[in-house]
Amino acid sequence: MPRKKAAFWPIQPIKPFSTVAKTPSNKDTLAMRASLTTKEGQVTMSNEFVLGVGPAEKLQTACRRNNCGIELIEWLCTSNNLARVMDIQLGRAEIKPIEHVIDLGASPYLPDGWKVEEHQKGKLVKLERRGDDLYLDGKKIDLFLSKNQKGGCIGGNNLREELAKEPVLNANVLDHLLKPENQHLIPDSWKGKCAFFWGTVYRSADGNLCVRCLYWDGDGWNWNYDWLGNDWFANRPAAVSAS
Repeated sequence: MPRKKAAFWPIQPIKPFSTVAKTPSNKDTLAMRASLTTKEGQVTMSNEFVLGVGPAEKLQTACRRNNCGIELIEWLCTSNNLARVMDIQLGRAEIKPIEHVIDLGASPYLPDGWKVEEHQKGKLVKLERRGDDLYLDGKKIDLFLSKNQKGGCIGGNNLREELAKEPVLNANVLDHLLKPENQHLIPDSWKGKCAFFWGTVYRSADGNLCVRCLYWDGDGWNWNYDWLGNDWFANRPAAVSAS
């Protein structure tokens, strides 16, 4: 199959993490250190927040456990982001996951020189991940194999006829998953397979009918395609919505 180039995104340089050490007597505490200062003849109180070595180590451990980097610390230190987190801790706000809504009725992505041969349209649907599974409007997305694929291979045109009875997903789901901010939704169990989205059949620039797929290229998630004139083996399942 012709290979498409994966997209790479710039990574911001990571600054070294440093802590402010305190005396051994209070190294395991978070402290507000108070001091009296004189300004224009008046006595005022100023408080200085001190992060001890112990709490700093706990924060570092928590970041590692949750796969967070120094960029999270920098984000917390920006603007009023820490206050927004405190609102959650105090019960004044809550975290709601971002809803992933896909318009299955929209026109699909069209590579240069390609045409859409068939596009099975649908409605607005909600995509979500539960554990290591992906759900579309509450129905699990399965990777379907025909009997012939399980035992060997099947011609693409014959497979298309068999899949006419199955609730195949169109390429709009594929392209939603390919967005860098959405790739965390893709189940790890899909690695090692090419998940094809038969709800959209294209005619490539060379005139061949083809279907696009989602696959892990070793560095990230990417898309490719295969021709209906080829043989389709067990590593080429169809993404379908379970009934």
